[in-house]
Amino acid sequence: MQTGMAKAEKPLPAPDNVSGAIRIGSIAQMARGTPWRLEHVHSHDHDILMWITRGQGRMILQGLRSGIGTHNAVFVPAHTLISVELGKQGFGLAVHLSPRTDIGFPEEPQHLRIRDVQAQAEISAVLDVMQREQSTNRPHVDEALRAHAILLSVWLRRQMIETASENNRMPAAHRLVQAYCAMVARDYASPKLMGDYAAELGVTATHLTRSCRDASGMTAADILTQRSLYAARDMIETTDLPLQDIGQSLNFSSPAYFSRFVQHHTGQSPSNLRRSAQR
Repeated sequence: MQTGMAKAEKPLPAPDNVSGAIRIGSIAQMARGTPWRLEHVHSHDHDILMWITRGQGRMILQGLRSGIGTHNAVFVPAHTLISVELGKQGFGLAVHLSPRTDIGFPEEPQHLRIRDVQAQAEISAVLDVMQREQSTNRPHVDEALRAHAILLSVWLRRQMIETASENNRMPAAHRLVQAYCAMVARDYASPKLMGDYAAELGVTATHLTRSCRDASGMTAADILTQRSLYAARDMIETTDLPLQDIGQSLNFSSPAYFSRFVQHHTGQSPSNLRRSAQR
């Protein structure tokens, strides 16, 4: 499974002299023309910093639902569950930082509403320079992108200090949901069911489901289902792995059950999804 996912979640294209450790593109590019890639609950194997410059929408970040809009910064650490609906008028940029990039970004997900005009101008200026750097073939582009990413890290941590009082009032139920989402991001390909996660967290399945619904608008089972579906569809549409191997890698009990799962949630069989993507 690891090989298939690595192919499916590769970063955005960049000039030949950029190795891919740090890349920048629009949030829309992350969808690759298919909205489900943003809207379904999923996670990435690398950190992402998003800066929204136009429009309004909603987001589920590590199980917590919130509205998003202009001048919002969202930091999504690797293996953090995320779902974004930005709307047709929405626009933003996303900086992708490979797992090898260690330049001081926080370990926890962040959603910051930046009201200070100077802070808004600072991040916009850094991102603008990063876009220009990535689009050129000048020497040492990687080093330049890394230097600007360090500035982004400093900027983000400063803004976290400014909004610290807002982020310290998280109820226990939300902490439970975040812990559950962290486990799902890590173990979604295992045979564990929602009740197994609840038992590991020391709560009943009913309590976990209620907490998830209150925090995200989705049940605990829905969160697990969407993450598994995203992985399945991603591998079906972007790799050449045999369909039965994809089902096995996600611990479905049989190829028939895997096919029914995909058909039920997408309206198409795995083979039809693959053919459509190839076309």
